[in-house]
Amino acid sequence: MRLTIQPFTVNKRFPLTISRGTTKKNTNLWLKIEAEGIEGWGETSPFSVIKKQGKNLEIIKQEYKKIIPVLEKFHPLQRQEIEKVLKEKKISSSVCAAIDTALYDWLGRKVNLPLWKLWGLNRDRIVPISVTIGISSPEKAQERVKNWLNFMEAKILKIKLGSLDGIEADQAMLLAIKEIAPNHSLTVDANGGWTLNEAIKMSQWLAQQGVIYVEQPLAVGEEGNLPQLSERSPLPIFVDESCFNSQDIPKLAPYIHGINIKLMKAGGLTEIMRMVAIAKACNLQIMYGCYSDSSLANTALSHLAPLANFLDLDSHLNLIDDPFTGATLKEGRLLPNNLPGLGVQYCGSNG
Repeated sequence: MRLTIQPFTVNKRFPLTISRGTTKKNTNLWLKIEAEGIEGWGETSPFSVIKKQGKNLEIIKQEYKKIIPVLEKFHPLQRQEIEKVLKEKKISSSVCAAIDTALYDWLGRKVNLPLWKLWGLNRDRIVPISVTIGISSPEKAQERVKNWLNFMEAKILKIKLGSLDGIEADQAMLLAIKEIAPNHSLTVDANGGWTLNEAIKMSQWLAQQGVIYVEQPLAVGEEGNLPQLSERSPLPIFVDESCFNSQDIPKLAPYIHGINIKLMKAGGLTEIMRMVAIAKACNLQIMYGCYSDSSLANTALSHLAPLANFLDLDSHLNLIDDPFTGATLKEGRLLPNNLPGLGVQYCGSNG
């Protein structure tokens, strides 16, 4: 098989601020795998989290330069052998994600079936996606909510908290959002921005505000405090940055209620299916999330959306120059289409 990569830059309509900083644009890589006259596509989105770093763009390009010649001897159906090589070469999760996704896209195109049909899944079980409100002043948060609601029929708002100005600023922002969206469901993601005491206090306060759950209240490395938080939090606790792959789930399971699975963290759709199976065996709920991903990566995850309880796949909706089209919005739900494989199409040049 032949592998090629092409960089593309995506710019956010509205910059997103979380507890670790602000992003306005991202340069991702478009991977194509070709064999037997069929192409499969995948996406690599560089990302980073505290203590577990995703690689930057230049390092990722070097990884591709190293691994592409090794993989060219394989056929796209040799998934087990390819996965073994990627592990042996210690290829980063975002590169593995693109390769694994492209292999599934190739398979779907080969057999002329969309992945959700190939896996026997039911699109009717897909829940509405949430849309994200980044950290800002109360006034700007209200403006962002209005922009989202003018753009789409959003039913769930995901509020980023963990402000550097403290939990009082977090509370003021959430109350401002509730003021203009009193009937919307709210979830909260602190991105590890709270101490244990702040997380306990905020979880109790957020429960009074009707919030559904709190995500990643403690920083990576503070997982030892999850038992104390779990005992005192009236809200369900989800983890994101603390849970990269299936091996992380069993040790966290006694103290949490759900996990946020992301394609770039997990390293591919194959690993995501493992994570879903293990999480469900541990009686945990499933959320899918994203980084600065285009429609290519988010469409890939939409094919597994019938297995999830919550969906946070809105990054492509905040892009002004997404070069791809794929899954479509219908009544707030992100639905994969009936085209073979991922069902993603290229719709314009972007570099």
